[in-house]
Amino acid sequence: MTLRTLSISGLATLNLHSLNNEGGEGNHIQTRMVDVVTPSGELHPVNAVSGDMFKHIFVEHFHAIAQEMGLTLCAGCKTVNANRLNADAAFEELMKGKGNAEVLDLLPNACAMDDVAGILITQGNRSLGRKSVVEFSWVPGVPEKVKTDSYFHVKFDPQGRGKTGADDGSNRGQAIFHRPASSGQYALVAHVEAHRIGLNDITREYVIDEDERRKRLVAVLRALAQTFLHPGGAMRSTQSPHLTDFRGVITTSTHSVPAPTVSALNPEFETQVQQIADALSKMSGQPIEVLRFDSLGAFAQAMSTTLP
Repeated sequence: MTLRTLSISGLATLNLHSLNNEGGEGNHIQTRMVDVVTPSGELHPVNAVSGDMFKHIFVEHFHAIAQEMGLTLCAGCKTVNANRLNADAAFEELMKGKGNAEVLDLLPNACAMDDVAGILITQGNRSLGRKSVVEFSWVPGVPEKVKTDSYFHVKFDPQGRGKTGADDGSNRGQAIFHRPASSGQYALVAHVEAHRIGLNDITREYVIDEDERRKRLVAVLRALAQTFLHPGGAMRSTQSPHLTDFRGVITTSTHSVPAPTVSALNPEFETQVQQIADALSKMSGQPIEVLRFDSLGAFAQAMSTTLP
């Protein structure tokens, strides 16, 4: 396995989506907003999808792929328990009497998902972290290229026409509510530390063999591609996003220099990534590959070439 790091800097066009909401106020669902700074130094409030949401999307895809490929999953991950390895009684028994370095030897062998996605081990009164191999940025809208509107909805009750709700608080009446939908161009950044798959972060030694590391990397890259080709999130049952375009760059490195990224909030991000990659390649004497894509199909093809 020669790939060490991989990065994606992209600009996605999403229409009529509601992938991330902050909650409700009365009968209005509130969409998440953040402030970003433009190249001219001006602050703009924009709709955004959190990096936590995209990490959740990635893990869902990885879980399905891991099962398909027969990768090892702990008892918690098999049943999609939010506590994951911390819900595995057998792992808790294995940890007894062992130091943190020994526990991090056990972890990659116990579960591919926890090895890749990271976890805080709290069993046995510990607080031992395993950092995620995959990192996601917030996904903010580009200022002046994103808009959120609120749309009127009603739960139609043919027997209670004209009534706004039952008096007993059971919400069985004709409830009125407002739901958001956002459209625009969104900047995203993702980074994969492929060299850390199966690595004990304390001893700096690999605790699974090369073939298993390669299988997990294939699963990571497949899940990462599907994360952007089929994003999940809130309200997909009726507001599945119209993903109409995706352009940007994928960078890969096989040596110690990390694959570079530049946010698509910078309108010249593709050129900047290429210049950085060229400069870093010259300084290190080893190449950093840059794969440009200008559509969803081209992105899928580019990701397929990164598989080991």
